Order: sequence, then structure tokens, then C-alpha cells
Amino acid sequence: MELLTQDIRNRLPRLYMTQTEDDPVAQVKFFTPWSNWTWYATEFDGEDLFFGYVKGLDDEWGYFSLTELEAARGPGGIRIERDLYFEPSPISQLR
Repeated sequence: MELLTQDIRNRLPRLYMTQTEDDPVAQVKFFTPWSNWTWYATEFDGEDLFFGYVKGLDDEWGYFSLTELEAARGPGGIRIERDLYFEPSPISQLR
């Protein structure tokens, strides 16, 4: 599965473009099928670095890398996936 399509790349605001918004919109959702980790990307640098909301050990805002998401492997080699049915949503609706 391609984690980041050209359509999603075009839709994601550049880094720091939404920093003044009270409730930025997550444009894409990535998740681990083998655990409870989820990444909601609200911004992208156009190459590798996302900014967004991460649900994992803690729920927090931060940066994460497309390269690292693509390289991660779970049990049996399972990979991180993109939620194909995710619709862009304000972060307040996803918490």
C-alpha cells in the first residue's frame, strides 16, 4: 500500500501553515494494525516530515517521518497502513 498518494500530498498544508488554527484538520490517518498507535497528519514538508496528532503511549502533537512509517514492521512483517476510508476531520473530532 502506498502510504502517501499524490492527492494527499497536494492536500496537506506545508509545515507551520496551520499553527495558528485552534482546531487544524487531519488530512490523513496512519495506524498500526498490531497495536493502538495512530498518526493524524495535519501538515507536511513536501518530502518526509509530517506534523500532527499522535495517539500512542501518550496522545500528543509532534513530528513524524514518512520514511520511518514505511520502514516500521510489526509481527510477521506487518506494515503501518493508511486508513483508506478516513475523511479529513478536525482534530477535536478525533480525540
